[in-house]
Amino acid sequence: MARGDIIVISAPSGSGKTTICRALLARVEGLVLSVSYTTREKRTGESGGKDYYYVNEQEFGNMIECKEFLEYARVYGNWYGTSYATVDEIVSSGEDAVLEIDVQGGRAVKAAVPGAVLIGILPPDRETLRRRLFGRARDSREDMERRLEAAWKEIEELKKYDYIIVNKDLETAVRQVECVIRARRLRRERTMEMVDRILREKGE
Repeated sequence: MARGDIIVISAPSGSGKTTICRALLARVEGLVLSVSYTTREKRTGESGGKDYYYVNEQEFGNMIECKEFLEYARVYGNWYGTSYATVDEIVSSGEDAVLEIDVQGGRAVKAAVPGAVLIGILPPDRETLRRRLFGRARDSREDMERRLEAAWKEIEELKKYDYIIVNKDLETAVRQVECVIRARRLRRERTMEMVDRILREKGE
């Protein structure tokens, strides 16, 4: 069985990354979210094992020492990391693993797994990003200003990604990301087993 792909989806806060990922998981078969580990507190409505695996700093540090992370980074005072074992379990079954992570993580994943697919999500313009970010009313104004400032550096980093999707219209953006994923599944490496089967049938 051909291994699945690692699909990294990154975006500045407020660009619609989480909404796009949820839509993709609902409509694309064989797509599985790789749940990350974090040291941040669980928010209202979140659940362990679905949104994140919530651990304390000591537990996270132990995982770093044991080299259990494909990527990890400290973001806004909290640690986030993607487990090797979690991703390998998904792709070994032939399914595609979606990693909803920031650009630091995306860079680390690409270095560790050059075949990983990096997809960046952008807002259509600066004002839209600011409006979306401040309209969430989930963080303090200070945190939102900090995220807005970080967004410009993140957008610069997204220039290195394999694909860039502009989220001006949500449905269009979701369809475009879906097209990338489905096209990747038609690569020679993913279809070689079927080619070999057809050739074997010719000789029977």
